[in-house]
Amino acid sequence: MTYASLREGFAWSIPAEFNMGTACSDVHPPEAPGLIAVDAAGVVATYTFGELADRSDRIAQGMRDRGIRRGDRVAVVAPQSLETALTHLAVWKLGAISLPLASLFGPDALAYRLSDSGASMAIASAANVAKVREAAPALPIVAIGGEFVDLGTAPPLPATVATAADDPAYLIYTSGTTGPPKGALHAHRSLFGHLPGFECYYEFPPRSDDLIWTPADWAWIGGLMDVLVPAWYFGMPVLTAGHDFDPHWAVDLMAQHRVTLAFIPPTALKMMRAAGAGGDTLALRAIFTGGEALGEEVLAWSIAALGCAINEGYGQTEANLVVGNCGSVWPVRPGSMGRALPGHDVAIFDDAGNRLIGETGEICVRSPDPVMMLEYWNQPEATTAKYRGEWLLTGDLGLEDDDGYLWFRSRKDDVIMSRGYRIGPGEIEESLMQHPAVAMCAVVGIPDEVRGEVPAAYVVLRDGRDAGETLIAELQMHVRQRLAAHEVPRRVTFIDELPRTTTGKIMRRALRSG
Repeated sequence: MTYASLREGFAWSIPAEFNMGTACSDVHPPEAPGLIAVDAAGVVATYTFGELADRSDRIAQGMRDRGIRRGDRVAVVAPQSLETALTHLAVWKLGAISLPLASLFGPDALAYRLSDSGASMAIASAANVAKVREAAPALPIVAIGGEFVDLGTAPPLPATVATAADDPAYLIYTSGTTGPPKGALHAHRSLFGHLPGFECYYEFPPRSDDLIWTPADWAWIGGLMDVLVPAWYFGMPVLTAGHDFDPHWAVDLMAQHRVTLAFIPPTALKMMRAAGAGGDTLALRAIFTGGEALGEEVLAWSIAALGCAINEGYGQTEANLVVGNCGSVWPVRPGSMGRALPGHDVAIFDDAGNRLIGETGEICVRSPDPVMMLEYWNQPEATTAKYRGEWLLTGDLGLEDDDGYLWFRSRKDDVIMSRGYRIGPGEIEESLMQHPAVAMCAVVGIPDEVRGEVPAAYVVLRDGRDAGETLIAELQMHVRQRLAAHEVPRRVTFIDELPRTTTGKIMRRALRSG
């Protein structure tokens, strides 16, 4: 098997009618394990696909009894849990649209999304009910607990509502780092668009012993569509754990349950590395990460500490899992986010629409592509602006080398223009991360009367390291010697924690405004 053979032998095969709820539960052997849930006290419960199918059918009928119909939006405001997963299955079986919303959202963030989407109902964990009620006082809310159990006492749904592959299934709002969030509406067929990436990142599952886990919230497209839904499509068991992320806990969890596949976001990996988490009792055979550039140092650390190489990938809410690595098939180039995956065409263009090789430009994805959103919810002008001809504009800058490897540079609005130089913060961040004092960092551009802009670094130190002018000078010299003089951070600020979006991405806008 080669990269060329994977690309050349690939063809999409998408049925005219398709429903993710049925495909992820009803079609699998009813006795096969589908979900292994570990609660906050460490108690383990296993649910078979037969149980998932039956319970989601009953919840779907319970929702129908409360007025939910095809096309209605049902918000899911809850962390990873059995109930969260069942809600998505039930909503899809009704032909309705699930609206995953992160538990980290406050009332204002929830109010915007619930109002903009026109949600008809919210399923909320106990800890989120008050926030949802404050955000949308008139919205019917079903609390996970007794009220949710009542939904499941309905008789089973007689039959899944027939849905076309192009019918909408879920609505996920962008993180809104550069303006008000936009809802990306996705079809049932988007599941097929995720499969090439899922197979490559996780080294061609399923195997008989595969168990997959992620600490990522299922309210994020990364948690929902990079892990839960594709795994269930393949009939694989998924591990979920009701515990706040902690590096050593994460390693213990994966070791105890013999997790073989994991999606671990870059932030979590960097936290694990900084904490010295790892061990030789892990069963991992593939780790996937994406969302931010990772850097060569963390890639090397994963092999030593976790016994497993990492396959980086790239996508965004609007068009997910389109670029990536598969270490068993093509060589991984540290720092690269990989190559265009089978079925997806990705290229770099300048603002005039000229394709670039070896130069930085905007990362673009060719349409049509089943992984692409149908539209931005109620924003036809924004939907139109997202495309130039047949190419979807990601708003991200990158470079394609002569061998087709793609290298992420920055968001377009993150580029630092200094004395005519275009500086991407990612390269500086990777350099700083190689310094033994640095646990995490972010680089932004700040105004400068002479240079226009200059890089500024915000640094979280490792335990036991002291901030001060000596360390600042040391970090600046580190970057000067390894990169270039114009990339040296002119200002270094030590902070306890970096501001992040609900999906874990660094909010450089907050750093620039601060």
